Amino acid sequence: MKRLVFIALILVIAIPIAYFMVNQANTPNLPFINPTDVQSEMVDSSVQHIGRNHKIGSFNLRDEQNNAISDKVIEGKVCVAEYFFTTCGSICPIMNKQMQRVQAAFKGNSKFEILSFTVDPENDGPEQMLAYAKAHGYQPGQWHFITGDKKALYSLARTSFFVLKPAEAENLGDAGSDFIHTNNFVLVDQDRHIRGYYDGTNAAEVDQLILDIEKLLEPK
Repeated sequence: MKRLVFIALILVIAIPIAYFMVNQANTPNLPFINPTDVQSEMVDSSVQHIGRNHKIGSFNLRDEQNNAISDKVIEGKVCVAEYFFTTCGSICPIMNKQMQRVQAAFKGNSKFEILSFTVDPENDGPEQMLAYAKAHGYQPGQWHFITGDKKALYSLARTSFFVLKPAEAENLGDAGSDFIHTNNFVLVDQDRHIRGYYDGTNAAEVDQLILDIEKLLEPK
């Protein structure tokens, strides 16, 4: 009798452990990045105190087709976001050459989106963004080139994605092509959590980004 009780006790303990281990194996080993994990100068003061469960916020802007685009486009999907401008002659061409690789790896996957936000909406209207998108072989409906209200774009960068410093946001328009902005690609999961930053000018880091996207897209 004691032996049967002992065996039953072992099973009661072992089954939950096995279940946990299986689920852990199926869970991508990627961090959840919150405002407190990022350099404070990249984060708007209104969210600097948040240390858990940060999510990408809502937005209502315009895409390269001059259609309204909102955060609903990433609902339940994995996405990669970047900030750039079409007249940038330094890092942007390199970044978007790499982004073409990301698009090619997941082209046609309905669970994956790319968001390319401009930091120069005065010059990057829908027509300019569309020409740039076509020049980079974008897939309409999956790779979105986004423009709109300047304050809304910058607010999103500093309260959701954490990719612009205050001085950088303020100086665009005065500095023009000398404007310095981030080279980061931001990986966001299906629940709008930031899961990683990757140097969009570094092919090796983009290789890792592609692998991490694959992890997030795996069936749970």
